[in-house]
Amino acid sequence: MVFNLGKRRVLNESQLKEMVMPGQGQFFGRVIKLVGGDNIVVKCTDGKVRTCRIRGKIKRRMWIRDNDLVLVAPWDFQSDKADIIWRYISAHAEKIKQDGHLAGLDE
Repeated sequence: MVFNLGKRRVLNESQLKEMVMPGQGQFFGRVIKLVGGDNIVVKCTDGKVRTCRIRGKIKRRMWIRDNDLVLVAPWDFQSDKADIIWRYISAHAEKIKQDGHLAGLDE
């Protein structure tokens, strides 16, 4: 008898087929530094460097590393902080870069 005790499986990048594009008030960002405690320093396409928090929904699903491309949503009441909504796989990051959406990030 096999019991599934509810431990979540980390998804493989090949299983993540969908590509999320930024909506109203959302920006692309490049991870600069992992600070710890779910906090990450991200440079956004609007030129600001923000301290971001990993949203709970993706916290256990995706591992975020240095230099990853992420989608951030700045907080309404504190614009120097934001939530990380999505992490792009390398294939999607290359496509976004080729489309010219990362103008302010890659020098």
